[in-house]
Amino acid sequence: MIIGVLVELSNKNIDRVFDYNVPDVFLDKIKLGIRVKVPFGRMELEGFVVEIKNNTDVSVKDILDVVDDEVILNEELLELGKKMQEDTLSTLISCYQVMLPKALKAKNGTTINKRLDTYYHLKEDNIDYSKLTSKQLEIVKLCLEKKNVIKKELVNISSSSLSTLVKKGILIEELVDHYRVSYNEKIEPKKELTVDQRKVVDEVLKNPLHCTYLLYGVTGSGKTEVYMELIEDALKTGKTSIVLVPEISLTPQMVLRFQKRFGNNIAALHSALSDGEKYDEWRRIVSGDAKIVIGARSAIFAPLKNIGMIIVDEEHSDSYKQDDSNPRYNAKDVAILRGKYHNCPVIMGSATPTLESFARAKKGVFKLLELPNRINGKKLPNIKIIDMNEMMKKTTGHFSLDLLNAIKVRLERDEQVILLLNRRGYSSFVTCKNCGYTFKCPNCDITLTYHKSSNTLRCHYCGYGTKVYDTCPECHEKSISDLGVGTEKVEEELNKLLPDSKILRMDFDTTSRKGMHEKMIMAFKNQEYNILLGTQIVSKGLDFDNVTLVGVINADTSLNIPDFRSSETTFSLLAQVAGRAGRSDKEGEVIIQTFNPEHYAIKYTKNHDYLGFYQQEMFIRRELKYPPFYYICYLRISGKDSNYILCEANKIKRVLENNLDSTIILGPSPANIFRLSNIYRYGIILKYKKDGNLREVLNKIIDHYKDNSKIKIDINFNPSHF
Repeated sequence: MIIGVLVELSNKNIDRVFDYNVPDVFLDKIKLGIRVKVPFGRMELEGFVVEIKNNTDVSVKDILDVVDDEVILNEELLELGKKMQEDTLSTLISCYQVMLPKALKAKNGTTINKRLDTYYHLKEDNIDYSKLTSKQLEIVKLCLEKKNVIKKELVNISSSSLSTLVKKGILIEELVDHYRVSYNEKIEPKKELTVDQRKVVDEVLKNPLHCTYLLYGVTGSGKTEVYMELIEDALKTGKTSIVLVPEISLTPQMVLRFQKRFGNNIAALHSALSDGEKYDEWRRIVSGDAKIVIGARSAIFAPLKNIGMIIVDEEHSDSYKQDDSNPRYNAKDVAILRGKYHNCPVIMGSATPTLESFARAKKGVFKLLELPNRINGKKLPNIKIIDMNEMMKKTTGHFSLDLLNAIKVRLERDEQVILLLNRRGYSSFVTCKNCGYTFKCPNCDITLTYHKSSNTLRCHYCGYGTKVYDTCPECHEKSISDLGVGTEKVEEELNKLLPDSKILRMDFDTTSRKGMHEKMIMAFKNQEYNILLGTQIVSKGLDFDNVTLVGVINADTSLNIPDFRSSETTFSLLAQVAGRAGRSDKEGEVIIQTFNPEHYAIKYTKNHDYLGFYQQEMFIRRELKYPPFYYICYLRISGKDSNYILCEANKIKRVLENNLDSTIILGPSPANIFRLSNIYRYGIILKYKKDGNLREVLNKIIDHYKDNSKIKIDINFNPSHF
């Protein structure tokens, strides 16, 4: 037997199938999608079996071993990888690797094994107790009481007593999988659906074949309950389901809700799990123990069979797009591909859908479903806009009098508050008041952020850190001052203004340790804290009954980003965080502080007017030829020599101009962060309506530079940001 193997080495030059012979000893083990060990030059590499042939015209080497007992990549995932390679222009092996937990990728020095527990139970009831020793009798009595006894419970029992009972045929010894993740929540009765929710569910179930739905529902309208009802129907027909959430912070809450409905039928896949936990969850999915997979972006590759429902919650989030490494895929696109393969519905839900998704729904490409009202007729919170240009004349801090007084009222009522500031750290930059010197990262074109808790300056891009100096390195004066504001500084200010408050800060710095997201969310839910201060992770999906006030410290943070999506990002962020207020019987209020009160994104947020924002933003996008009217492809050309990179970028532009007729080509121009980790970066933006020969031209460019170590070319179709 001859097999085609794709080796696990991410190199464009060898990203192809190599033929190997299968010795007779391995014939019974060979299947498509299984891993094998093969000789490759002077190396021994692992690879995936992607082809099975009867013969070959050339002499080939034998495989060395079969790595797995079970298929790692099933037929669907093998085909999906090929489609992703075609769409993203990445290597095929990178498309397969992104689908797998670390334990199933090529060996990297870490071995992750199954955890096995030893259990004992009685083989028969007819036991001659007179022939047993006291220790053996103790073991037998325990097995009679508990039926199955785990070995670690037998702490005072010698191994010889156990082995003797096994040899005599009195006990049976079994090795049982011990999964590192367990779900033990009590099943709760499901909630009665509202008229609006039932209408949505019935619409999907009347035709349970493939269709992509956009569920446009205001915050608090009960989208999650709709998801669970649809998944319950899929389970009844013997089918499985995938639920995607955009942030790790949302996963614990979603998992908890689904566990209370479906018990141990669920598995979670997200980056907060250890490598061993991810491996165990993957095995539970493959074995069929878990029928519902919940997780962030990569959970879309869960190896489920017979999928009956795919849910993409908070579909507006840019977290679904992998922009930073290959393959640069969008989980929403993959969800649609898997939905087509399994002929099942795909539901994309949001209170603030992306313009692209809503435009597709308007055109009939997606089917629009709506939840226009909150559960039980609850009102959307009243939103108040504070002009900080005027307010800064009255206060020196970062809190307007309106916001500060509103917080005090909630604390007096024993209610809770969420505060959003989408910038972590103590201050955004540190400067010298005497000469104007600003502390910058030596590796990147960006100012260092001051973190007071550790008294360090840090780069949030490359990770560089240094201590804070009292003296300016330029003029040598002691005139160092921190400017700008981050969550750490706001927390300090709040503690001074409201010393009796209990503040929980939730950002990357406080949640980086394992399990902190979940602990913090549960602590706030249990009202151990009355103020939750955080970055954008507090804006999505969180549901707290006692939150009656949401405050936005600075609404302009995302508005000032040099990106065509900045207005959409701002509107979505503000609308989402506003939706955290007043989700129970208590009325909610939102106070947004801004220096741009007349900006349309701010104005439409005040009125909860998504449709108004959509229409105005669409007009601007049409005029500027941006999505959804045009597709975007971003080429990033990078390397250590700035002049050389610019020269080659201009050559690439000429190739594009000579071969692409109807494509708008912009650049090359320096990237938003020109130098990152001492690598210089230029960008070329392509705007187009039809692919035509675009991918063919780009592939030729990639091939031309594949052996050039001085330059790197990254291609990103429809990026979430540049």
